[in-house]
Formats: sequence, C-alpha cells, structure tokens
Amino acid sequence: MATIKVKQVRSAINRTKTQKRTLEALGLKRLHQVVTHEASPAVLGMVAAVRHLVEVQEEN
Repeated sequence: MATIKVKQVRSAINRTKTQKRTLEALGLKRLHQVVTHEASPAVLGMVAAVRHLVEVQEEN
C-alpha cells in the first residue's frame, strides 16, 4: 500500500470541533508539522475532511 505525507499548513483556530479532532487523529498538533500515513480509505477520508487545512504528498 502507498504512503502519503500530510502537512498542516493552516491553523485549527476558529475551526469546528470535528475538524480539530480530525487533525488530532491524523497526528497533527502544530503548523508545518509533517506526518506519514498509509493511504488507507480511512486516512484518505480524514484528509478529505480537512483538505483546506493540509497539503498532501504521495511518498514512493
């Protein structure tokens, strides 16, 4: 399975509780932090929910 890198590029301030919890579930705690995840349907769904707050790169 492929892996992806997720980087938080926008703040969680003034976001809904659901969006904040989604960022926490992805392991993102601060701006410009990068985490690596397997590209599973669950992770891709979480990334889609906060796509306006993160950048995604596919890792080879």
